[in-house]
Amino acid sequence: MGRARPSMQELIQGRRNAGFVGRRRELDAFRDNFGLPPEDERHRFVFHVHGHAGVGKTWLMRRLEQTARAEYGALTARVDETASSVPEAMASISEQFARQGRELSAFDRRLATYRQRRHEAESAPAEGERQGPSTGSMAAARAGLAGLGMVPGVGALAGAVDPVPLAEGTDRLRAALGSRFRDHKDVQLVLDPVETLTPLLVRELSEAAAAVPWLVLLFDTYERLGPLLDPWLRTLLTSERLGTLPANTVLVLAGQTRLDPGCWGDLADVVAELPLEPFTDAEARQLLSAKGITDEPVVREVLRLSGRLPVLVSTLAENPGTDGDLDDPSATAVDRFLKWERDPVRRSAALAGALPRRLNEDVFRAAVDDDGAGLFGWLRSLPFIGDRGGAARYHDVVRAPMLRLQRTTSPQRWSAAHTRLAETFAGWRETAAGGLDPRDGWRLDAWSGPRLEEWYHLLCARPSATLPGALRDGIAACDAGPAVARRWATTLAEAGEDADAETVRAWGWHLVEALADERRRGIEAMGLLLARAGLDAAGRVAAHVVRGWHRRSVEEFEGALEDFHRAIELDPGNVRAHFGRAAVHRATGEFTAAMDALDRVDALEPGSAWVQRERGETCRRAGRYEEALARLDPVIEADPADHVALGSRGQTKMALGRIQEALADLGRAIELNGDYTWALVRRARVRSTLGDTAGALDDLDRAEALEPGVPGTLGERGDVHRFAGHYEEAIAVYDRALALDPGYAWALGSRAMANEALGRRAEALADLERAVALNPGYAWAVAQRERLLSSGDSPEGGWNDGPV
Repeated sequence: MGRARPSMQELIQGRRNAGFVGRRRELDAFRDNFGLPPEDERHRFVFHVHGHAGVGKTWLMRRLEQTARAEYGALTARVDETASSVPEAMASISEQFARQGRELSAFDRRLATYRQRRHEAESAPAEGERQGPSTGSMAAARAGLAGLGMVPGVGALAGAVDPVPLAEGTDRLRAALGSRFRDHKDVQLVLDPVETLTPLLVRELSEAAAAVPWLVLLFDTYERLGPLLDPWLRTLLTSERLGTLPANTVLVLAGQTRLDPGCWGDLADVVAELPLEPFTDAEARQLLSAKGITDEPVVREVLRLSGRLPVLVSTLAENPGTDGDLDDPSATAVDRFLKWERDPVRRSAALAGALPRRLNEDVFRAAVDDDGAGLFGWLRSLPFIGDRGGAARYHDVVRAPMLRLQRTTSPQRWSAAHTRLAETFAGWRETAAGGLDPRDGWRLDAWSGPRLEEWYHLLCARPSATLPGALRDGIAACDAGPAVARRWATTLAEAGEDADAETVRAWGWHLVEALADERRRGIEAMGLLLARAGLDAAGRVAAHVVRGWHRRSVEEFEGALEDFHRAIELDPGNVRAHFGRAAVHRATGEFTAAMDALDRVDALEPGSAWVQRERGETCRRAGRYEEALARLDPVIEADPADHVALGSRGQTKMALGRIQEALADLGRAIELNGDYTWALVRRARVRSTLGDTAGALDDLDRAEALEPGVPGTLGERGDVHRFAGHYEEAIAVYDRALALDPGYAWALGSRAMANEALGRRAEALADLERAVALNPGYAWAVAQRERLLSSGDSPEGGWNDGPV
């Protein structure tokens, strides 16, 4: 596909770049790097632009991108802080490459499948509806886990949606998803979506790189992106675990601070530092001259007011006034810009436009008076207005004093303006919601986006009165996943800064810190709210339930049970808390307690099919296979399209030796959901048992295409080879699985059997010893070890009977 024609925005930016002045040293260093082959030790793979706000980092980034594309034929993508997670950053890269005529098709298909499943999850199901598991299933055969999908920014597959629930009132949906956690020990912390998406992205980046001279990936506002992207970028630069970046890739990072030495300290040989200082006197004068400003008193005043910060020099150059206007030596650059703007309507529009955090024409019209409604095009032409994530944004150096001026000049007008904007966003939120249960809205971008802006403006208008409600609503935001939770916490922090409300600001930054570790999800944030937010009884129930599910996802089972117990003490009829208890007890092998908890759920929601399915799955995991069938059969009779129940029944029949029936159930489940990775891996085992090695490997190929790099799938592939007598191939695959997860006891047990079959009894015994050391309760490995130690019998040849 040929390159797409440039967009209007790109043409406008190109014209702006034509007047770019200064930064010649930085541009020359960037250009010179393209003249060095990647193999040359002088070549740098990373450029780091850093300097204070207003110094021109974003302008330089745009010029570097334009230079790479126009002069060196590079494919480029620029990511900023609107990407609140690694998956969102990857999606942005793919979208921008597509606009340049290079689609990343496999990545896009995987992302589209996720988004479809997420859309299904976001739609509140009516009574009796069945919601399918997310296609981001982790398919870890070791864990036997079918995961929940890849929500951008979420750590682990658990970040897609709550491991089982979506929101209170949608427990049937939560059960449909949660029932796919099928591991005998609730597995390790489920995989980060990065593990699924990155190999696809990297593979297609390599294909793209083969067709162009260079790939250039730019990351702006890195002081905000860094905590999210540092580990990911470091892995891509230093490890092959997620794939290998093509050598003709150049990264450009731009932020206010230096790179974290803990992440980047040992990479100095691949990073070129480009520190930016304010313009020199000559550079500033060059820019002013290019704008036709040569009157020396005016030039000196612009230099004094701007401190030679590029954004302020450019702002003042738009309307510099005359020598006679220089009457107030204490004025700031923004004061002078507003004074020198002669049109009062434009001046008012510029101030009002600063109130929202980001602008499109609709938001601008809501912010300004009727007289200024048509000025959005003029506003976007101003040098302190940038484009971030498709929305216009004021530069912080200009916006902050404009906000301060309005807040201090007329607090009543400030409050009224923010209230009006909050009402506007509330209306858009309600329109987006349609018939959606408000408790589920945080998972819908069209709802959560306006909701965050509504809270921002309410907090600016009335900080103290609004804060309790904003904190209470954050429980649902945290339940929706780490990316949404971080946006909520950041909204509080920014509202506190902009309204100069210390309590709001402190809450926001404390919550941002509490949410820093994606894998912990909302555990620490819920702890803060429970301890300090003064929640009412309903709020405490909600916080305990969310924290309980999040603790379950990181295997803090005792803490999870404690949270569910406290929630039930406050609200004995809370279905989600009772179901949480069932999920924890099942994960820890306490199947009687799990069934008791499900009995309570059934009493609260009598006749619900999802409860019967959960009972059937619990019986299956407990090894009570006939009872499992008795519970699963009626569920499938009532809903023949319930692929989760079909998968569970298929695995149950496999355990009972009813192999052909198992094959039929698993096949039907896969027909209903072609991305049902758990069922693909289980069917591979069935096919291998029937001697259909080619069919088994085909299923595993499909599973790996959906979820690359999952140790469990590799473990199953090893077993297929082992039972086909391909012992060396089996060992090679087990080795790959163990390289990804050295603690994978199941693969060690299986590799032991392959080694024994090849006469390597010492290696076999060593593998079994290590497997038992990792998991002393691993009965199958214990039995095999004892057999080797005591009798020396030949290998039994059976499946590694770790629970599935």
